[in-house]
Amino acid sequence: MLKSKRSKACDIKKSVKDKVWQRDKQRCIICGSPFAMPNAHFIARSHGGLGIEQNIVTLCHECHHITDHTEHRKFMLNKIEKYLSSKYDNWNKEDLIYRK
Repeated sequence: MLKSKRSKACDIKKSVKDKVWQRDKQRCIICGSPFAMPNAHFIARSHGGLGIEQNIVTLCHECHHITDHTEHRKFMLNKIEKYLSSKYDNWNKEDLIYRK
């Protein structure tokens, strides 16, 4: 099955995961748990969020769940946005979205 250009752009490559894992010091950026993975999109894949370092963070299962499925989503996304914007000069949410 062939993937669309958008699907490919939103996938997180191993090289990106490796860089994010190092940037995030092998821990959840929210709670500090070492039981985490660099696979959480700030801008969701479903909204065209790219699989690039500036859009990916390391989260533990619990923080990822809270971010994606609870009433605390806005709070968690705010924390993630502040974290990412502190890591990259000229970080901009608009640059994280797939465009044709």
